[in-house]
Amino acid sequence: MSEAGGPAEPLYYRSARALRDAIAAGELSAVEVVEAHLERIEAVNPAVNAIVTLVPERALEEAAAADAHAARGERLGLLHGLPVAVKDLMDTAGIRTTYGSPIYADHLPAADALIVQRLRAAGAIVVGKTNAPEFGAGSHTFNQVFGATRNPWDLGRSAGGSSGGAAAALAAGMVPIADGSDLGGSVRNPASFCNVVGLRPSPGRVASTRPGDGWEPMSLLGPMARSVDDAALLLAAIAGPDPRAPLALDEDPAPFAALRPRGLGDVRVAWSETVDGLPLEPEIGGVLTPARERLERLGAEVVEVEPDLAGADLVFETFRSLEFFAGHGADVGTNPELVKPEVRADVERGEALSAAEIVTAAALRTELFRRVGGLLAEFDTLALPTVQVLPFPVEWRYPEEIAGVAMERYYTWMRSCTRISATTLPALSVPAGFTATGLPVGLQLVGRHRGERDLLALAASVEAALGASARRPPL
Repeated sequence: MSEAGGPAEPLYYRSARALRDAIAAGELSAVEVVEAHLERIEAVNPAVNAIVTLVPERALEEAAAADAHAARGERLGLLHGLPVAVKDLMDTAGIRTTYGSPIYADHLPAADALIVQRLRAAGAIVVGKTNAPEFGAGSHTFNQVFGATRNPWDLGRSAGGSSGGAAAALAAGMVPIADGSDLGGSVRNPASFCNVVGLRPSPGRVASTRPGDGWEPMSLLGPMARSVDDAALLLAAIAGPDPRAPLALDEDPAPFAALRPRGLGDVRVAWSETVDGLPLEPEIGGVLTPARERLERLGAEVVEVEPDLAGADLVFETFRSLEFFAGHGADVGTNPELVKPEVRADVERGEALSAAEIVTAAALRTELFRRVGGLLAEFDTLALPTVQVLPFPVEWRYPEEIAGVAMERYYTWMRSCTRISATTLPALSVPAGFTATGLPVGLQLVGRHRGERDLLALAASVEAALGASARRPPL
């Protein structure tokens, strides 16, 4: 097997960093790189349905302009010449942006979202949009506009969501990097399902100027890639403050681009098998137990710890419902027949919340942050399953039970991620291994408050130790 992302692999599977360096050295042109990825999209996207809007002519024009820029000897951005498809929840000027909703099926934004502005400023070439569930609701990517995205590892199964189109496009070699967003696992769940890396950063690490409550720390933007190193490179390009984003961190994001893996010899890992008592499909443990043993053989001290996540479900469900009421109440009120029932139910729950319920959830969120933060004062990371289930049949709306335990709502099957979202701590999913039937499973690593640099450095070593990210789907 060739080195993952290295020159022995097809161009469309080379790492983002290798492609960017080859373009900077004049070994490849941006046009060549974009053309190779457009050809790959043409070859595999009809089966996967990850990229739902494509602008090839515009992308090639921008790639030619990037090559002219390089020929003049001008300074190149971190992502110079790299093709990217933007999640269809993010506005792209002049490129169809539907939010997965028939209400907005023909929507053409007038301006780019801030994250798109930053991608372009770093030299990335937008080739199109990746699929997402309606308004990003649920960790299974399907909608009435474009249909379902299929998992490249098994086309009969879900790619996860809401960044399922992004994760599937990465796994299938359609793009080298991708943006995602994560409220309750929308970066981490599809990363696990598709064997890629997805980071939910600290609130404010990636500034957002989306409408709504700018002080809310739950719905966040983050990078996705086929390796931790590429995710860190992308984070360096999209992170940073903005005067319109009140939670934005002032730290310089440039050091993320020079990530150095941390050795495992002095690492202390708090290892949770059940995320404080959740049901899991047995195959999940069948992959993660050998991963744990591998880390221990390489010198990590791994201690079994079930973190006290009491109140996390109430915290997440309260603020999720509040956010959906604020963000989509008007859509439900105006076009209820065009909004899926799960979103209507979220909006109704949000509208019915009392001040007392919101105050209680806010206090619990603070307690949870301090409690898990205290645990991480003793350990370098908290490791736990990213997912409770394997990628499920693409025809399902969501898993209705896990290991015989009924799920209350369409998102309660993903509490292994939502409970971590409620802590507001940074977390990522890294490829951990495969089941006997070839389905990927991710390991979720949680970092200290605003500790993405240490988390990414540790995750890079874990990724190298486990080796799962080198495997490619059998498309």
